[in-house]
Amino acid sequence: MTTSLEQLTPPAGVPSRSGRLTGVVMMLGSGLSTQVGASVGALAFPVIGPVGVVAVRQWVAGLVLVAVGRPNLRAMTARQWRLVLGLAAVFAVMNLSLYTAIARIGLGLGVTLEFLGPLAVALLGSRRLVDLVCALAVVPAVLVLTRPEATTDYLGVGLGLLAALCWACYILLNRRIGLELPGVQGVGAAAAVSGLAYVPIGIAVLWQHPPTPAAILYAVAAGVLSSAVPFLVDLLTLRRVPAQFFGVFMSVNPVLAALVGIVVLDQRLGPLDWSAIGVIVTANAVALSAGRRGTSH
Repeated sequence: MTTSLEQLTPPAGVPSRSGRLTGVVMMLGSGLSTQVGASVGALAFPVIGPVGVVAVRQWVAGLVLVAVGRPNLRAMTARQWRLVLGLAAVFAVMNLSLYTAIARIGLGLGVTLEFLGPLAVALLGSRRLVDLVCALAVVPAVLVLTRPEATTDYLGVGLGLLAALCWACYILLNRRIGLELPGVQGVGAAAAVSGLAYVPIGIAVLWQHPPTPAAILYAVAAGVLSSAVPFLVDLLTLRRVPAQFFGVFMSVNPVLAALVGIVVLDQRLGPLDWSAIGVIVTANAVALSAGRRGTSH
């Protein structure tokens, strides 16, 4: 199945100004939830490792999203099942590839490589010069915030690029599923399939690394904050904003991560960091205002 960005763009007049602004608020909430959840989930790494945390995250996301979405699996068509299975595969691979990449090549380079996914969606979907400029403007700012370092760990780099591909597919598939299936049935079904795929993996990991109650609590919190909430909110958001704007807006994730670091870890930012944050915020504000002007014509 081939899906063009044109197919993923809503008809003229949609989204409205209020819908786009609502989408921005939802994206901020999703990003903040993801970053807080990731910081909490990392507390369980010493006990059950990244794979254990990801497994618990997928289980929790599956349970929550099935309960919320209540997907009617028997009523789904073969076309809808293909989308669901594609999104389930993305769910299963995305976080595991990123966490493994970070473990091998560091947080900065891992996050930078992953950002290539939404950036590609933003660039390929840009139809106006202002969109293209905004997408390109955030690249050096993200590099400043994440400070990637050179490495010869090609497997780690490959896993980071795999995470980027997954994030791009996540944006496109999530939007398409939102148009094909009512409510949140599609994302609920995909989360359920992904969670089932992690059952044998999670059991094996937790058998080898017996979890403590605290580690389980941290992983469950990460499952709610970094998986269930973003999966649900992103699906609803992509009904309100174009995929290319969503891709540009993902550049705020390093900003949110930096702000969470200040509050949670007492990590201070220098003038260069704040300048990079200013560039990212400005680029997103310009992209948003340009989009609002476009929908008013």
